[in-house]
Amino acid sequence: MVTETFENLDLIAQSTREFALRHIRPFVREWDEKQHFPVGLFNQLGELGLMGVLVPDVYGGAGLNYAAYVTAIIEISKIDGAIGLSMAAHNSLCTNHILQFGNEDQKQQYIPKLATGQWIGAWGLTEPNTGSDAGNMRTVAVQDGDYWILNGSKNFITHGNSGNVAVVIARTGAPNTHTNASAFILEKNTPGFSAGKKEDKLGMRASETTELIFQDCRIHKSQLLGKVGEGFKQALAILDGGRISIAALGIGIAIGAYEAALQYAKERHQFGKPIAEFQAIQFKLADMATQIEAARLLTYQAADLKDRKLPVSKASAMAKYYTSEVAVKVANEAVQIFGGYGYTKDFPVEKYYRDAKLCTIGEGTSEIQKMVIGREILH
Repeated sequence: MVTETFENLDLIAQSTREFALRHIRPFVREWDEKQHFPVGLFNQLGELGLMGVLVPDVYGGAGLNYAAYVTAIIEISKIDGAIGLSMAAHNSLCTNHILQFGNEDQKQQYIPKLATGQWIGAWGLTEPNTGSDAGNMRTVAVQDGDYWILNGSKNFITHGNSGNVAVVIARTGAPNTHTNASAFILEKNTPGFSAGKKEDKLGMRASETTELIFQDCRIHKSQLLGKVGEGFKQALAILDGGRISIAALGIGIAIGAYEAALQYAKERHQFGKPIAEFQAIQFKLADMATQIEAARLLTYQAADLKDRKLPVSKASAMAKYYTSEVAVKVANEAVQIFGGYGYTKDFPVEKYYRDAKLCTIGEGTSEIQKMVIGREILH
């Protein structure tokens, strides 16, 4: 078991790094250019314990804590942010939602398959016309005896096509009321449940993003997660943890870009010496290194609060907000240090640059994070 092998965070980082270098790095450019979602890789990640990092071993998971989870995501994302994103969405959103709010039958049925990487999970909240205005969602579930009938659509769903199971939030009450949504577990191939358009994205191109479509989709009441009307409350709790994973994703991307720029600055010569000896480049690298360390501390602080079951909304929003903005800044400076070469696909920083932007948007934009932080510090 992974819990026996990984004795500390350094060992987790080392094992994850070795996996990423062997099984991910050689294919990064190919997967990105072809927008290929490598399903088989996630089966391998499951064998390593990284598809059920937070899942207790009784359900086939690694039984590790959030600090370990953050460490693993950072190491994967240093190599390929798209794979880090998919790993984060699978663990934090779909798997963790069933783990936190599912009954024992639901956990026994789904968690072992998800935690071991046999199945890939998706999570559906965002809609084409609502975005952050989730209380006004248009995907509706209507009860019909022992079944619920879903109609509507979701978009920007990670693993929307390849996922074997999805947790979907649907409106079960009047728009814009506090208890108007419920969460359901849907298996792939359920009649009336299908994937729609696959998005052609700027970055994170190896992480599959599609629509989910529901057309008179009948779901048995046993697939309801928790109680009717708890869906939005559950989603907020899941997003608190999910923001920590996006913060880790941002750190990984930032470190990847920084390390590439640092190495290049040592090797690239101008005017008879490495450009790293020029103060302008040193100042850039100093800012990048300092911002990464600050982001890392914020993120591990949020992970520690989560592990100790203390309130984490403010800390996770701060970590997500700051690290995502840092990822964009560091990737931008990395391209600048590379100069013209940074704008080509022969070097890795252009991909870090493209991937980083998603961190400021997914699981709540930077503006939403500031709203959450503002609400927390004023109450």
